[in-house]
Amino acid sequence: MPAAHPDPVRLRPEAPADLAALDQLHREAFGDHGGTVAALLADLRPSASVSLVAEDEGRVVGHVLCSPALLDASRRLVQVQTLSPLAVLPHRQGQGVGSALVRGAVDLLSTQGAPVLFLEGDPGYYARLGFLPAAELAFRRPSLRIPEPAFQAMLLPAHEPWMTGTLVYPEVFWRHDAVGLRDPAA
Repeated sequence: MPAAHPDPVRLRPEAPADLAALDQLHREAFGDHGGTVAALLADLRPSASVSLVAEDEGRVVGHVLCSPALLDASRRLVQVQTLSPLAVLPHRQGQGVGSALVRGAVDLLSTQGAPVLFLEGDPGYYARLGFLPAAELAFRRPSLRIPEPAFQAMLLPAHEPWMTGTLVYPEVFWRHDAVGLRDPAA
């Protein structure tokens, strides 16, 4: 019989008192890239549309942040959302914490009227949460360094069929070199 998961976590909006815990969380969750992710998070925070914390017995165990980006559609630029970063403490991964955070973020973005949510991530993980390969939805990657399967999107209730095109990341992602994968051999 599989081990039972701990009690579900409580989701709540990020608070100023969480800053140190969130910095540490992202550093632990992302290992060698934790410093880059923590710096990206600090710079994305002021423009965040959603920033949710997963808490268990008063301790921060997970976090997700969504922020605006642009979709270069044929009719006009459309404000869309990006999900980045998502982090869960290593010892709590595989227990539904990340899934709960993503679902909470999607619910909030849907009520805010966002038309599309984009991310770069593991298609095996995000597909079960409702994300699809973005190319199948007529979206183009903002960089060829993003592996096609990793570039994913979820259409939200405010999406309209004409809203297709190229995702344009805000400058902060480029400044932190947080788009796609770099070839270490290059």
